[in-house]
Amino acid sequence: MHKGLRVLVVDFGGQYTHLIARRCRELGVYSEIVEPEAAEMEIKAGDVGGVILSGGPRSVFERDSPSLDLKPILEKGIPILGICYGHQLLAKLLGGRLERGRFREYGRTLIRVLEHDDLLDGLPGTFNVWMSHGDTVVKPPPGFKVTSMSKGEIITSMSDEARKIYSTQFHPEVVHTEYGGKILENFLRKICGIEAWWNPGDRVKELIEEIRSQVGEDEKVICAVSGGVDSMTTATLVSKAVGDRLYSIFVDHGLMRKGERESVEKTLKKLGVKNLIVVDARKRFLEKLKGVSDPEEKRKIIGEEFIRVFEEEASKIPGVRWLAQGTIYPDRIESGRASRQAALIKSHHNVGALPERMKLKLLEPLRDFYKDEVREIAKLLGIPDEIVKRHPFPGPGLAVRIIGEVTEEKLEICREANAIVEEELRRSGLYDKVWQGFAVVCNDKWVGVMGDERVEGYIVIVRIVESVDGMTADWHKIDHEILERISNRITREIPKVTMVAYAATSKPPSTIEPC
Repeated sequence: MHKGLRVLVVDFGGQYTHLIARRCRELGVYSEIVEPEAAEMEIKAGDVGGVILSGGPRSVFERDSPSLDLKPILEKGIPILGICYGHQLLAKLLGGRLERGRFREYGRTLIRVLEHDDLLDGLPGTFNVWMSHGDTVVKPPPGFKVTSMSKGEIITSMSDEARKIYSTQFHPEVVHTEYGGKILENFLRKICGIEAWWNPGDRVKELIEEIRSQVGEDEKVICAVSGGVDSMTTATLVSKAVGDRLYSIFVDHGLMRKGERESVEKTLKKLGVKNLIVVDARKRFLEKLKGVSDPEEKRKIIGEEFIRVFEEEASKIPGVRWLAQGTIYPDRIESGRASRQAALIKSHHNVGALPERMKLKLLEPLRDFYKDEVREIAKLLGIPDEIVKRHPFPGPGLAVRIIGEVTEEKLEICREANAIVEEELRRSGLYDKVWQGFAVVCNDKWVGVMGDERVEGYIVIVRIVESVDGMTADWHKIDHEILERISNRITREIPKVTMVAYAATSKPPSTIEPC
């Protein structure tokens, strides 16, 4: 068994690519996502113990479909695992036969194991997997054996054990695949021979030393903090490295959760982070959002205005040479890769445009970590659970939980309704068990009766989802008594609401946040 080897996840544009990398890290092996064109250079580094080929939305039959040069990998004898598109690509490159769309399979599918190779070792004879494909492998390449098939007689896995090449038509990285974790563990341990060695918590002291060695003795650092675990962890790490040469800037755009501003000030003070600058820009942002209903336009306006406000405040601090950001691994990969396969779902904002404009150097201590790994680091730094375990919150804040124009009235309703949902989830012990719970204010109104009068009030939709990673999510089957408490409190404590509804749609087809 080897220690210290990493796994490359070659990205063909699949929606689950990050899940593959995360699953490997959860199994104690450091993984990195790379573009097909960069794989050969990474392999030359000599510390790669395995290569996983991701899924993707393209068809291998398309003329310009993404491909990979397998020769450098095969020459070094590095084990390969192909998943979905990766499975089909291996068949194409190594001499197998495929058919386009002969039998499409989507969602949960029962498969039958024909032979237990090292990849399927220890698994039962039949189990459910998660499928999402149109093209199929109908004949494996020379030297390969078929190890499992679906009910529709589709090849669902194959292997060439002599060359340590394995592939699955299904997605072992998705939680809906039974024994998916075991399959990936078999690949890492039995086939690649890599011991569990990666632990993000072990790197805290190293991260602080890295920051200290990067930042000059007289140089100042600015950091945007939002109240989320990423930015708070970044500020804490940088503070421990450079002390009072860090200036943290909190822009209150008025779109925060109830009590967020006070929570940020209290937490940073407790952690010993000095020089916190709080900017009250609530009126400024509301004015910019006036009359705007399109979700993407709202996001862009908030992002651009945030950069302007941050830049104005940062320019007041003399001697600033560094910008610290809470960029995490998924942010870095998505912004750094050519997204030729992926479609835009929602735009995001950060202060990434500032370094060039202000001639600042970029400091991203969390750039190699996933969200769950950041939470582990945050705990070791002493960041309180109310920050560490806080549900994910969108960068543009409550603006994306308001359908249509953002007004002061709708914003206040949204803030109070969100607080009620979170309070009731905590009260019932559900807050830490679900991925996210929040309230959305609709643009349309519903006729209601309050006292003896007919009134028109807003519709509030409550959304609570269960997820492991946010890539897929199921709506939470909430206890009716808890839902009744939430509904009663919202209509009683927020008089302008006359209807509360519950969102009972999973992701996909819905996204988690409304817009």
